[in-house]
Amino acid sequence: MTRGRVVVGVSGSLGSLAALRAAVDEARNSGRALVAVTAWEPPEGEILYARNPDSAWAAYHEGLARQTLDRAVEEALGALPEDVAARKLVVRGKAGRVLCALAERPDDLLVIGARPGVRRAPVRRYIQQHARSAVLTAPAPHLSRHTVRALRHARAEDFALHG
Repeated sequence: MTRGRVVVGVSGSLGSLAALRAAVDEARNSGRALVAVTAWEPPEGEILYARNPDSAWAAYHEGLARQTLDRAVEEALGALPEDVAARKLVVRGKAGRVLCALAERPDDLLVIGARPGVRRAPVRRYIQQHARSAVLTAPAPHLSRHTVRALRHARAEDFALHG
């Protein structure tokens, strides 16, 4: 009997880091494989890209998506866990569609992150309407606007231990 997978959407946001941690716990507890996914599209959108395709431009943005996934795994976990069958995927397409396509079996689990209080969440809304598997939403930690702003402008040196 084939067990499903735990598929987690990773964008680099605080919500997706929480989702990644929750997905690892779910994979460990259920014995399922973990698939960490970052979806990407050309910044101008697929329709405009189709009018003037540029494979170097696409490769560049795919590379940025790969860096986002690698950085998120490092920030959330340090590295992919060794006690869970895990892999990272970078897939071209709209995030909601990509995630629903990867978690297509009823025994899969799709894990996504969510920021508290966010009303406009098109990826989450798409997944809620189209997912064929169970969906777990992991909330991001609540941070004040001041803290979020400060973190966006922080550098590695700001966290160095002095002493």
